[in-house]
Amino acid sequence: MKYFTLLFCLLIFSCGKKQDVLLPKSNVSIVKDVQDHSPVYIFFKKEGKDTIADLNRKSAIISTNWIVNIDKRLPLKLVIPQVMKMQEKKRSEKMHQNEESENYYSYADSVGKNLAFLPFTKVIYKMEKPTVGSFVVYFKKGKKQVFMGNQEIKVSEILKQFYSIKFEKVPDLVFLFDKDMTYEEYIQYKILLQKDVTFNLDTLPIEFIF
Repeated sequence: MKYFTLLFCLLIFSCGKKQDVLLPKSNVSIVKDVQDHSPVYIFFKKEGKDTIADLNRKSAIISTNWIVNIDKRLPLKLVIPQVMKMQEKKRSEKMHQNEESENYYSYADSVGKNLAFLPFTKVIYKMEKPTVGSFVVYFKKGKKQVFMGNQEIKVSEILKQFYSIKFEKVPDLVFLFDKDMTYEEYIQYKILLQKDVTFNLDTLPIEFIF
């Protein structure tokens, strides 16, 4: 199944349930096509003055790649607990599990005019502060750059800055995302990290949301 088929399914689902998902946008495609997939949705929902992240994984088949479609307006503090539920469901399922299946976030490539996908299968989320002794890269709501120590730098300079410091003992480099940033901000940061940082690192599976 191609991405245009996925888009069609999103529209049918939206019409049937009177809901839609406003996807984040970027000007680059990390992954352009995912075969053998099924969808997960996290809708933006209002109940009075409260905002709800409404998870629907009824169409998600354990053995397939999961395409997770999340409304860009939702804050991370609401999105990530639902993503964690979805991850736990897939990781704990033994009978129909496919170890080669992946999880992807979907977003719109505004240049290529297509759906694009960002893998996050191995990411482990923690809704807390990193432990003392870690070297924290802080991604703050509303900022184009990131904070390392007392400095504000570009995402592309994270590794250069880290390796320029002469540590007595090299600490763990961890990412901390502002829980109040929108899901769209998060995806834009993740795309920059995928391009400029994480492909150069052995592994950075844990992300802190606080």
